[in-house]
Amino acid sequence: MSNELSVTPIAQPPSLRERVEAALASAIRSGEMKPGELFSAPTLAARFDVSATPVREAMLNLEKQGFVEIVRNKGFRVTRVSDRDLQDLVEVRQLLEPPVARLVAGRIPAEEYPRLRSLAGRIVDGAARGSLADYLEADAEFHRAVTDFTGNPRLSAVVSDLRAQTRLPGLADLIATEELSASANEHLELLELLEAGDGEAAEELMRRHLAHVIGWWAGRPEDG
Repeated sequence: MSNELSVTPIAQPPSLRERVEAALASAIRSGEMKPGELFSAPTLAARFDVSATPVREAMLNLEKQGFVEIVRNKGFRVTRVSDRDLQDLVEVRQLLEPPVARLVAGRIPAEEYPRLRSLAGRIVDGAARGSLADYLEADAEFHRAVTDFTGNPRLSAVVSDLRAQTRLPGLADLIATEELSASANEHLELLELLEAGDGEAAEELMRRHLAHVIGWWAGRPEDG
């Protein structure tokens, strides 16, 4: 008999640097930290009530992702996102995410819907409270969970990475607006369509949802 044990790795809680980086990435993606603004590590450290070291480490990682640029002897400047960058990201995501909605429609086990509705509810709640960090965190979890039902972990990883790269510079200006509430409630609408097995309508809803990246979430009006 083998003496080897089957051990499930224990998930480690996020480090201080990871928590700071997630908060900064959320603030940059949502437009709370606006493109062109300059921030010093000590100033951000005071905001988070931490030392400057995890802030610098987080900012260096964000610099690798193109979210900030280093300004010598001054700190970090939030980079600007071009219309072309947003358009390119949307085009790639439109090729992946709407077909995912069609694919998983009617295939998600019934017992999974309470968890998905809880995530969608957190998105709606984050929008209602004006907490964009909570909104974006729940949004990422929701869409990753839906994509996971394709059974294709590589697809889930690619979609999650594209979503993490997507900047939403006008999102911060949508707090307490009908547009933010409407976009949040689209997650609940999507679940209804998925549960009903209406893949065509679910795919179309995802196309409209993604269009917000170059519409409402970019600070631009949308038709209809």
